[in-house]
Amino acid sequence: MPQPSTHYIIGFPFVELQSVDSTNNYARNLLHEGLAQHGMAIYAHEQLAGKGQRGRIWSSDKGSNVILSLIVNPQSLVLSQQFQLSVCVALSVHELFMKFAGTDTKIKWPNDLYWQDRKAGGILIESVVGSRESGISSWDWSIIGVGININQTAFPSYLPNPVSLKQITGENFDAVLLAKELCMIMNQKFDELMNSGFENLYAQYLIHLYKINTTVKLRKDNRIFEAIIKGVNRAGQLVVYHSIEEEFNFGDVEWVV
Repeated sequence: MPQPSTHYIIGFPFVELQSVDSTNNYARNLLHEGLAQHGMAIYAHEQLAGKGQRGRIWSSDKGSNVILSLIVNPQSLVLSQQFQLSVCVALSVHELFMKFAGTDTKIKWPNDLYWQDRKAGGILIESVVGSRESGISSWDWSIIGVGININQTAFPSYLPNPVSLKQITGENFDAVLLAKELCMIMNQKFDELMNSGFENLYAQYLIHLYKINTTVKLRKDNRIFEAIIKGVNRAGQLVVYHSIEEEFNFGDVEWVV
């Protein structure tokens, strides 16, 4: 396993692939082969076996969307602070999309990109964990997979609520240039996290949180219930109120959209 380096910026080098099974898989193979470095970006025009959250498939038309994986050294962060990196990425994706789609752009817990009530993008962060001589797990690398709907206008019927930037604006975009712009934004956010800490990023995340202070339907196991979204705590748990205040880890509840 290669040793992390901190002398690179996010988005360099920028590797552009015509077709790949999964950009996250490609990034992981580079790490195993000792060919990766902090900040490396893997962009694909076509992804044949894209991965979404909780084992779902990420579907994308060839050449239409941002399909990107970033290899990041978490540096001073530890495994218990994974949510901090998630916030950093979610805010970066949100900033890029909001630039063109406006303030209806939100972050749906934990880190989906939403415009109004429709999904515009998703993030999948996979951690590469090692171990120190003390036996304590070390967070060596993160592989950050990002998919953003840009120019696609027709989606599979099994997707309940997709939307793309073209559908919102009526314009075509250069997805490669947007991916490179996202890298620059992510580099700034990551530098802020490393140098200034989490508090400002966390405050911004709450400001842009989808459905905050409104009533939504959630599903836990076979039970559907209504609750008010109160926020997300610093550990990344969704905080809701429904006669009592409860906190849920990712995977404990699902949104009913």
